[in-house]
Amino acid sequence: MNNIEIRLATKKDAQFIALLGRITFTETFGHFFRDEQDLLNYYNSTFSVEKIENGIEKSNNVFCIAFANRLPVGYAKLKLNSKSEFIDTENTCQLQKIYVLKDFLSKKIGFELQNLLLKKAKELEFTEIWLSVLNSNERAISFYKKSGFEKIGNHYFQIGKENFEFSALKKKIQNTVVNNV
Repeated sequence: MNNIEIRLATKKDAQFIALLGRITFTETFGHFFRDEQDLLNYYNSTFSVEKIENGIEKSNNVFCIAFANRLPVGYAKLKLNSKSEFIDTENTCQLQKIYVLKDFLSKKIGFELQNLLLKKAKELEFTEIWLSVLNSNERAISFYKKSGFEKIGNHYFQIGKENFEFSALKKKIQNTVVNNV
């Protein structure tokens, strides 16, 4: 395997994460947008360097970043104390983002990013974790099911003129992390 490094992100990584966010979002969702301006507006509001820097500095966020041969290839974000309409538990966090460049998906980097965040959530004594995944993203749904997540509901999200249907998934945070399946 390539020389892979996965670690917690710092403010200095914001430029990498902002760029990775734009690229991976395009790889995953770009084909759904009929109006390119909607996509550009979303990038500017979600993946600006300043927004990522501010997000990294917030105490309720944990970002991690993955490098292959010193090149940034993926990132993930955990939002602490993030309740869901589908979960009653107090100690709940959200796996808000986990993205890996398409060319590196086969390297199991997504599992490693997820494991780092699950370990961090366990250390912080969270008991459940939830996430949202686009209903038509079969690869991601399979990934999360292999990791022990189960569907708990559906919800909708709008970006510009586009409406997306997501599945909400959850799992209990346990002592073990997921193996590279």
